[in-house]
Amino acid sequence: QVQLVESGGGLVQPGGSLRLSCTASGSIFSISAMGWYRQAPGKQRELVATITGGGTTNYADSVKGRFTISRDNGKNTVYLQMTSLKLEDTAVYFCYIDRVLRSRVWGQGTQVTVSS
Repeated sequence: QVQLVESGGGLVQPGGSLRLSCTASGSIFSISAMGWYRQAPGKQRELVATITGGGTTNYADSVKGRFTISRDNGKNTVYLQMTSLKLEDTAVYFCYIDRVLRSRVWGQGTQVTVSS
């Protein structure tokens, strides 16, 4: 079994910053891509950012220039540095990992609330 544990969510004012972390543990083999999705109330889950095993990153247009995804392969951890947060960034953020020849694993989600 593989588990993903997320941390770093919380309440922040508009313009503020947060850093999310997601660490994988258990039977981890050949992690390839890692990333983050988010889901706001009443909306579908949407891709936020991804990072491949080689370090190539991809971002949703809505977060480009404000969010940075990174990973520490030695710690099986993916990070999401969020800056210049906006009200519309409020959502539950879910991390995931992809593994070679295995199904995607999701984290439990962490709440990010941007409010004044």
